[in-house]
Parts: sequence; C-alpha cells; structure tokens
Amino acid sequence: MPSSLLRQLSGYGLTTAHILYRLPDHPALLQTFVWQEYDLAPDFPELNRFLDFWKREIEGPLHSVKVAHHGVISAAEMRVASTLYALN
Repeated sequence: MPSSLLRQLSGYGLTTAHILYRLPDHPALLQTFVWQEYDLAPDFPELNRFLDFWKREIEGPLHSVKVAHHGVISAAEMRVASTLYALN
C-alpha cells in the first residue's frame, strides 16, 4: 500500500464516517462507530468497500452514515526547495 503522502498527492483526502447502527439484540437502541481513512471523493471506494464488508459480516444493521471529507494536501501545495542549508 502506498504511503499516506503518496495517496494524498494522488488526490486522496481524509474521510471520516460517523456510522449509526442498530444493536442486534436490541433494535430500538443505536450504537455509534467512527471510521477514518484516506479516500477519493466523491465516489469513496474505500468507504464503500468497508460498508459492504459491514453489511456482509457484521450483525448490526446500519441506520445512517454521515461522511466528512477534507483534501489534506494537493500537488499545488508542494514546492521544491531551491536552497538547502546545513546546520552544524
């Protein structure tokens, strides 16, 4: 897997999903889960892969998912330093 810096330079941003799900034994109660990973907006392939896993493997049915996404860094923000200083 590429480093987080390489992923950010490729357009990935930090994605946070606030997931509410129902407890299997007490469907009237909601539990919360926070998921965070670098992902590509607006399709969010990593989040969709995780939610597919959740639906397939975890017994707590999903109630809602709120998503926040922020592009942490972009190629335009990267500059090559023209001078190198050495401190002794």
